[in-house]
Amino acid sequence: MNDISISFSRPEDNPEVSVISVRGYVDTTTSSELEESLKRLLRKGRYDIVIDLGAVNYISSAGWGIFISEIKEIRENGGDLKLAAMIGDVYEVFELLEFQTILESFDTVEQAVASFGKYEKSSPDNHESQIKT
Repeated sequence: MNDISISFSRPEDNPEVSVISVRGYVDTTTSSELEESLKRLLRKGRYDIVIDLGAVNYISSAGWGIFISEIKEIRENGGDLKLAAMIGDVYEVFELLEFQTILESFDTVEQAVASFGKYEKSSPDNHESQIKT
């Protein structure tokens, strides 16, 4: 039986980005778990997402479909979904399906996180006050 394991993290250097780390096989029996994990982030308003696929041995069309079906909502909310650390066999299918025209992929999770840029918290000193006279 093929299994899937999913965990969440936020990189210390860029906590606005959510990383979903997936392990195992993403197929018709396990893809709903990945889909629910992704939707949970979207419900929380987290739209900058990296999917760490470094420990994924196989992704079926059902799995690929999850990324494609959610990308519109993510981008409409100013975010993006990026894939990282795909093994050779998984990356070959990614290329074969020509998903590189839709989704960015990176060799490492760190590169994918860095591609979002740094988020700087604005301080009160950065805001100009407007006084009506």
